[in-house]
Amino acid sequence: MQCLEFILSEDYNKMTSVKNYQGGVTALCWDPVQRVLFSGSSDHSVIMWDIGGRKGTAIELQGHNDKVQALSYAQHTRQLISCGGDGGIVVWNMDVERQETPEWLDSDSCQKCDQPFFWNFKQMWDSKKIGLRQHHCRKCGKAVCGKCSSKRSSIPLMGFEFEVRVCDSCHEAITDEERAPTATFHDSKHNIVHVHFDATRGWLLTSGTDKVIKLWDMTPVVS
Repeated sequence: MQCLEFILSEDYNKMTSVKNYQGGVTALCWDPVQRVLFSGSSDHSVIMWDIGGRKGTAIELQGHNDKVQALSYAQHTRQLISCGGDGGIVVWNMDVERQETPEWLDSDSCQKCDQPFFWNFKQMWDSKKIGLRQHHCRKCGKAVCGKCSSKRSSIPLMGFEFEVRVCDSCHEAITDEERAPTATFHDSKHNIVHVHFDATRGWLLTSGTDKVIKLWDMTPVVS
């Protein structure tokens, strides 16, 4: 199953694509109060879809190294629990103002130093320079070369709990406060395929492909 989202124009004559997964949807859960849908995917990501706001907002959460296979939401604390094939249990603080990741911009040359990319034959010929490989800054979305994006940084409010490529100017602008984690990571030591969270006790039940069922006391982290 593929997940696509579109914004419908006011005259109902045009649909603009907003966000789509690179992999199939593997897990879903729903926040009935905020009217937010959480979906996990085989591309390792979780997306928070603002159904209630009706603005087409889709917030990405990147905290797994394998497909996300189970989701559960603690409504009373506004914390999302995601579990994946990497054995990770990630507890996300959703009571923060998160930001959408920018769309990646298209360009025939680096939008920082103007060096041509390797397919830009005309500029390579005119400048007598070898074309460079194209990258994208995860914070501003600009197309940049490797030299202009040599730094890495986590951007938790954009959902990047791990360090990702950013351009040098964005790296300088990101503050230590903006790098503060918004999720905690826990190793379940098995490939989780199903979860159930008991909010009254703070217990998380996980089952895995190893045919083992584990019961976790989540009160230290889900509170």
